Amino acid sequence: MSVSGQQEFERHVDVSRETLEKMNSYHRLLLKWNSSINLISGNLTDDMVWRRHFLDSAQILGLVATKMGHWVDIGSGGGFPGLVVATLATEKAPDLKFTLIESDVRKATFLRTVARELGIPAEVIVNRAEKQPSLAADVLSARALAPLSRLLPYAERHLRAGGEALFMKGARYRQEIEEALENWRFRIHEYPSITHGEAVILKLGDIRRV
Repeated sequence: MSVSGQQEFERHVDVSRETLEKMNSYHRLLLKWNSSINLISGNLTDDMVWRRHFLDSAQILGLVATKMGHWVDIGSGGGFPGLVVATLATEKAPDLKFTLIESDVRKATFLRTVARELGIPAEVIVNRAEKQPSLAADVLSARALAPLSRLLPYAERHLRAGGEALFMKGARYRQEIEEALENWRFRIHEYPSITHGEAVILKLGDIRRV
């Protein structure tokens, strides 16, 4: 018997029935809004939404040691990973504050709608990450936004001293690391993605220009 995307999510992510109901509401809103503002690829099945977007995003919450402080997600789009993590954190790390940065007004409106209807205390800022004043984040996250060499200036701008960045990367991540090392130094840990065989989550700290 094949396992559905939601069943796979539940197998990997231990959450209460209340949080799972929030994720189902998120799923319904995502499909409703997607037809008009193209939040995700239109040919995805429900199962693929749960696997490719919800589970893929959810996996990064466990890579952060702190359960309090300020988490900033840049280029949030449909809420991946930031709003998914914020939803799970209401149960698992309620003292984490979330800020989502999205430059597209329509997508930001979607994010605010989901946060309001699900009762998620996440702030949504309509701006570009490079123009937004520093947010002094403890954690900075981004998924499918830009090459590592372009993400590091955002980390330098928005992370507080001692903060860490979580960047979700595909098969070319080693090449991106080599290119970034031409101008940057950082501490890095690589974590294999549970949803994509060639993908990783990069956790970086002590980021500085050279």
